Amino acid sequence: MADQPDPGDTTPPPSRSKSGRKQPGGAPSPHDAVFRRIFGVPANAASQLRAVLPDDLAARLDLGRLAPVPGSFVDDALRWRHSDVLFTAPLDGRDAFVYVLVEHQSSDDPLMAFRVLRYVTRIWDQYEREHPKARQLPAVIPLVVYQGTGRWASPVQLLDLIDLSPADRQAVQAWLPRFEFLLDDLSMVSEDQLFDRKLTPSATITLLLLKNARGNPQITALLRRWKDLLRAVLGQPGGGEAFTAMLAYIVLVSETPAEELRDLAASLGPDAEEAYVTTAEMLEARGEARGRAEDILVVFDQRGIDVDDKSRELIESCTDLDTLNIWFRRSLKADKASDLFEE
Repeated sequence: MADQPDPGDTTPPPSRSKSGRKQPGGAPSPHDAVFRRIFGVPANAASQLRAVLPDDLAARLDLGRLAPVPGSFVDDALRWRHSDVLFTAPLDGRDAFVYVLVEHQSSDDPLMAFRVLRYVTRIWDQYEREHPKARQLPAVIPLVVYQGTGRWASPVQLLDLIDLSPADRQAVQAWLPRFEFLLDDLSMVSEDQLFDRKLTPSATITLLLLKNARGNPQITALLRRWKDLLRAVLGQPGGGEAFTAMLAYIVLVSETPAEELRDLAASLGPDAEEAYVTTAEMLEARGEARGRAEDILVVFDQRGIDVDDKSRELIESCTDLDTLNIWFRRSLKADKASDLFEE
């Protein structure tokens, strides 16, 4: 959530300055925004987990008490292609975590089993810091959701990544990590099968979009088939915000004409129209802010001033254009990047 961008993917890799220096992190992907907005809601995540976890495991987890844990455990350099959400849920009365990771690339990641293990150990590291007297670790159940165009073909078990002959593997496997993640390969799931999952309306639409929206100029034709489900999204608490996140995702990753999306929103009623207007205004403001943030970084680059990771994160994550304009003026004279933020 491999490190080379897929030519067919619309999600940007970590950006570089004009001098070629790598810029850590980079802007969050549109996939990340819609995934975390929808599946960060316990009810949506629980419906997905009930559908894809083994029946016995889903029955043992108290998904009615699923609770989100803030933060991300993904490598900074891979946030353009991985999104993640972490939850706690009792497992037969014991503390447990459920970790859901979405792979945004159009092809699978051969080293995903290793990457997921790394993220799981970070979850345990955090747990140990918060429970310094613990003598056991909680279970972490990892699920990878794959939205690629072709079926997943890489190992889901870490043991299969270790370079050994069959005979050597048999001889030493007792001393090697036996780690495996659950996989939900959306490329192998039909539209009818998604509807059969009994997901929440928001979860259903989001998985359909993750599966179908990227680079698709006909996505509004599909959306019109799902109008009842879209109305159900709008009718739920927080439905307007969820619908706005979905519209923003469609605009950013598909090739659908704006007027078609506007007409679709109009056909769904005033709440959808309002969400469309909000989306357009939000994306316009985001574009202006991102452009000004880039201007600041270019000024520092041209002046030969290195930008530390913390300052870069503050600049790139700022969405207030007035603040960014103040920072831009300061960047023309600042001796170091952190001077931007001094009152």
